Amino acid sequence: MSGTTTEGPVTLHPLIIPQDSHPIEQRNIDKDAIFVMRKLNKAGFSSYLVGGGVRDLYLGKTPKDFDISTDARPGQIRKLFPHSTTIGRRFRLVQVFFKNGKVIEVSTLRSLSEHDLDGPEAVLAPNNTYGKLPEDAQRRDLTINALFFELENNTIIDYIGGVRDLDDSIIRMVGEPGKRINRDPVRMLRAIRHSSRTGFTIDATTWDAIRENHAKLDLCPPSRIRDEVFKDLYGGAAAQWLELAIDSETFFTLFPFYQHLLQTSIICREQLTTIFSILDTAYNYTREKGTTDLPYYFTLALLALPWAEATYNLSQLHIKGPALFQLSKKLRHDIDILLGVPFNLRKSLRQEMVTLLSSTPQFVRFVQNGRPPKWLKKKSYYSKCSHFYNFHRNIVAGQSYTAEIEGILEKSPHREPSSQQTPRSSKQKNKPAFSPKKKGGIFGFRK
Repeated sequence: MSGTTTEGPVTLHPLIIPQDSHPIEQRNIDKDAIFVMRKLNKAGFSSYLVGGGVRDLYLGKTPKDFDISTDARPGQIRKLFPHSTTIGRRFRLVQVFFKNGKVIEVSTLRSLSEHDLDGPEAVLAPNNTYGKLPEDAQRRDLTINALFFELENNTIIDYIGGVRDLDDSIIRMVGEPGKRINRDPVRMLRAIRHSSRTGFTIDATTWDAIRENHAKLDLCPPSRIRDEVFKDLYGGAAAQWLELAIDSETFFTLFPFYQHLLQTSIICREQLTTIFSILDTAYNYTREKGTTDLPYYFTLALLALPWAEATYNLSQLHIKGPALFQLSKKLRHDIDILLGVPFNLRKSLRQEMVTLLSSTPQFVRFVQNGRPPKWLKKKSYYSKCSHFYNFHRNIVAGQSYTAEIEGILEKSPHREPSSQQTPRSSKQKNKPAFSPKKKGGIFGFRK
């Protein structure tokens, strides 16, 4: 099997794995994904199940997403699937909608323009060109995510040794890791994420490149980094992710305010370890109970807690009135600088975090002295701050007992509603929003 060299891409010859030599069965593939693939094939296009779907099926897991690649262009895909929309800036792909909010993403095979080593060296270079199967394989981030499953013959198509790495439990970047990271530094986070979730070992060349280039994460848009980090915090393997992120030093690029603390404070490291274990407990609990995850602001406040304890000694503060106001003001300033701007957090999220952290001294004091006063219970923030204090108590004590944390989760706030709207059906498309029961209709015109 051929690969890429430091001088540029070369011709690849695929390894075709027949049905009787791999564990993937069609009955384990989402029926709507099969519908999309068959409709594309019937229209004369090729289609493949790609990425994480193939990887997880090969490992005997249930994929979270079933993504599809095809040689059809976005406009052609839209014509085949009326209930769809086109998204993406760097590369356009089509989302096909089904009942109950299910979405199947369909992308057009991409070319080597961004991967080509003779191309521009700019980070996040523009890439909106289409290509063929071997080119698309080289564009993938990791070898284990660069496999294609072809439905008609039930075969796996492997251009860059992904099956071998799955069998050997190896996380390896496609191509030369240093250059691939330079083109898109987020690939470092993806390598760490898949290693933490699968327990696979990161290839030595890939690991060395991550350690050498972790600072380049600062070159990525803050909102993109934020979204990637939340995937790890809510992925069920946060504790493993923390260890790898610290060892690779990517953690200190993401959260530089912890670099000195972790070098000088064993307690801080222990508290962070407890917090990330709690996040995994929360993940397992919400999946088992069918509830939503902890709110983003709640999770971020937990993540900032060891820093806040070390900086402000929240557990030992006995303040009220103007002093408490000044604490909130200082916390807001620090949260803006340390997390708000670097992660492009909206102001409401920042304020919620400040409220949770600044209320901690009050809850510590009142719990030690007995029941909270009535005036505190009447505050709008009492419920969520009380829950936060319960987590705080376990973290400071270094405890992450599953039963106790699950008891706290039963009464904890849920994540905020998503702002993403469900797409309209084709019957609703282009219909004016007249309101016959109200005066004036729309824009002052009656229906």
